[in-house]
Amino acid sequence: MEKSSNLKFRLIAMNFLEFAVWGAYLTSMGSFLFNAGFGEQIWLFYATQGFVSIFMPALMGIVADKWIPAQKVLSLCHGLAGLFILGAGLYAMTAGSDITFSIFYLLYTFSIAFYMPTLAISNSVAFNALETAQMDTVKVFPPIRVFGTVGFICSMLFVNFMTNADGVQYQHSYEQFIVSGVLSLILCVYSLTLTNCPCKAKGAGGQSFMEASGLNAFSLFKEKRFALFFIFSMLLGASLQITNGYANTFITSFKDIEGFADTWGANNANALISLSQISETLCILLIPFFMKRFGIKNVMLIAMFGWVFRFAFFGLGNPGSMVWLFVLSCIVYGVAFDFFNISGALFVNHNTSNDIRSSAQGLFMLMTNGLGASIGTWAAGLVVNHFVYANTDPMAQIEGWSTAWYVFAGYALVVAILFAVFFKYKHVKE
Repeated sequence: MEKSSNLKFRLIAMNFLEFAVWGAYLTSMGSFLFNAGFGEQIWLFYATQGFVSIFMPALMGIVADKWIPAQKVLSLCHGLAGLFILGAGLYAMTAGSDITFSIFYLLYTFSIAFYMPTLAISNSVAFNALETAQMDTVKVFPPIRVFGTVGFICSMLFVNFMTNADGVQYQHSYEQFIVSGVLSLILCVYSLTLTNCPCKAKGAGGQSFMEASGLNAFSLFKEKRFALFFIFSMLLGASLQITNGYANTFITSFKDIEGFADTWGANNANALISLSQISETLCILLIPFFMKRFGIKNVMLIAMFGWVFRFAFFGLGNPGSMVWLFVLSCIVYGVAFDFFNISGALFVNHNTSNDIRSSAQGLFMLMTNGLGASIGTWAAGLVVNHFVYANTDPMAQIEGWSTAWYVFAGYALVVAILFAVFFKYKHVKE
C-alpha cells in the first residue's frame, strides 16, 4: 500500500494541475472574446460548458465505472482537451484580426467537452485512492483539494502579469489558451501514474441494461432527498459561471471611465478576481467542520446566501474608492462556491454505493455545471446584452452592469428561500 504522505502529495499534484488547466482561461476568456469582437457571444462560450456537461460527465463516469479505469479515462480526456484548446490558441494566433467565430468556437467546444468530465472523474480517482489507503475522505480530501484552488490561482496570476511581444497581457490575448493546453497535456501523462481504479462491474453477470450502462444512477431521483438535492443543485448551478464569464470584462470596462482608467483594479482584473480563489483555499478547510456540525442543508444554504452577496457587492462597487466591495465579493465567493461544490460531492460520495459512485458524481455535474450552468449562463447573457451591450455609452454600460448584478442577486435570494422551505433533509451529528 502506498505511503499516506506520498499518496497525498501525488493527489495534490493532480488537483493542482486539474484546476490550473481551467484557471488559465476561465475568468479571462470573456476579455479575449470581447477584444476579438465576440462580446455578445460571451454567454454562449460559458453556456457551452453547461451544454456539454449535460451528457459528457455522465457518459465518461459510466465508462470509468464499467469499462476503463478512471485514471486512464482522466488521462484520455485531458489529452484530447489539451490538444483542442491548444489548437484554439494557435488558430487565434495565426488568424489575428481575421479570426472566425465558427472555427474558434468549434475548437473550444471539443476541448471543453472533454475537460468538464475530468472535474468529477478526478474526484473519483482521489476518493478511490484515499479509501484504498483506508483514509477518512471527509478529513483528508478537503486539504488536498485546496491545492486545486492554488493551481487555479497560480495560472490566473500567470496570465494576468505575463505579456506577449506586443505588450498585451495574456488575460486579454490568445496565449491563455496555449498555457491551458500545455498544462492539460502534462496532466494527461501524469494521470497514468495514479492509483488504479478497478472497474466495478467487470465480470458481473445477469445485469440489466440500466446497471450495465450506469444509467441506474438516475434511480436516485426516486428518493425524495436526492431528487430535491439535484433540483436545487441545478437551480444554484445557474449562478456558477456568471462571474467567471463577466467579472473580468465588467471590471476592465471601468478603464473607459474617467477617474477609473488608471486604477490598479481596472488594469489587473484577473489579479483582483484571484482573491476569490484565495478565499476558496481558506473556505475549503472549513468544510469538514461545517459538514459535521451543521449538515448538508445548512452548508448549502450558506452557499446560496453567499451568491446573493457575491452579486450584490459587484453591483455596488467600483475599482476605485469602492474597490473594497469587490474585495468583499471575492471573499464571499469562497463560501458560495466551495460550500456548494465540495460538500455536494462529498454528500454524493457518502450516500451512493460503489457501483454507481462515478456515475452519481457525473449526475451531480450534469445538474450543476450542465443543466444549471447552461440555463443560467444563457439567461445571464440575455440580461447583460439587454442592460449593458444594448448601450454604447461607457457610463450607461456601467449603470447597466449594476442593474444586471442586482438581478442575479435577486435570483439567488429566491432560490435560497425556496431551498430553506422545501429541502427537509435532517442532519445527524456524528
